Amino acid sequence: MAELSLRNVVKRFGVFDVIHGANLDVKDGEFVVFVGPSGCGKSTLLRMIAGLEDISAGEITIGGRVVNNVEPADRGIAMVFQSYALYPHMTVADNLSFGLRMNGNPKADTEKRVRHAAEILQIKELMERRPKQLSGGQRQRVAIGRAIVREPEVFLFDEPLSNLDAELRVQMRVEISRLHKQLGTTMIYVTHDQTEAMTLADKIVVLRAGKIEQIGAPLDLYDDPANQFVAGFVGSPKMNFLAAEVVERDASNATVAVTGDRNVRLTLPVSAVTEKGAQVTLGVRPEHFADQGSGDADLTVAVDVAEHLGNTSYVYATAAGGQPLIIERPESRSAADRDTLTVAVSAKRTFLFDSAGNRLR
Repeated sequence: MAELSLRNVVKRFGVFDVIHGANLDVKDGEFVVFVGPSGCGKSTLLRMIAGLEDISAGEITIGGRVVNNVEPADRGIAMVFQSYALYPHMTVADNLSFGLRMNGNPKADTEKRVRHAAEILQIKELMERRPKQLSGGQRQRVAIGRAIVREPEVFLFDEPLSNLDAELRVQMRVEISRLHKQLGTTMIYVTHDQTEAMTLADKIVVLRAGKIEQIGAPLDLYDDPANQFVAGFVGSPKMNFLAAEVVERDASNATVAVTGDRNVRLTLPVSAVTEKGAQVTLGVRPEHFADQGSGDADLTVAVDVAEHLGNTSYVYATAAGGQPLIIERPESRSAADRDTLTVAVSAKRTFLFDSAGNRLR
């Protein structure tokens, strides 16, 4: 079994904490993605699991065994880095088998593991080539193959696709997902790309400034973000945020008006304490704007730029008060010819946040 857990894990450099008491449970066979902006601590957290960084406090267990002081080679993990780090003078077969040969693994078993990895990754025809004769995607497969032959309990991926072009990233994303289904092994994957997180993960861990903001299934985070940071980070294009003010309040509802356009009012069910006059933020995803007159309020915006992608268009616009918006318009190609656009907003598809970014429910 390869369950993994973190209990109050802290990483400290001098007097500065860069990981603040992380707690996480990963089930056997689960695909977990750490996601967040640069500098949020996701790679540091992964390296602590791998044993490449010491932990300052807390406890890490893999398969029920505390590994705080266990050497990386003895933790039952295999790591795939952003850099392929292949030996240029060795063939693919030699690169795949190198670690096993250095550990004195029996030759017959080594050859069996290499063949198995090559079959899984569909690189059997590349075994006699050297890295310079491979494409970026092929090199990444070989790097993953080196991890597979170790037959680890846990795979760790540190932004493995960031060096690939857009088309190859999509292809490798599919292959990594297929690999997880074939092997059924626990995988932890670090990325700053929330599209990778949404498409690969069973569970996403959103980090900011060394703290875990929210943990959940991709669509749970998308549909029910815990705060404004998660709401803005999960989803592409990102959620729109409009400054607003509470203009009416009763025991179970708050009516808010958009700053700069007080005619745009929405009444939302809110039990959290919010007084009349409180400054709040409305969150609306680009795809949740509707046709004029079909929602709870109509919002008129100035059109800046429209991007037409065939089956959909993205309108970049400015609302009253200079607030920027992105509006998705399926199969609409006329938005760029307009100076203004009026769209509908529905309360049931709107999120509300307080001035500190906390979700108001």
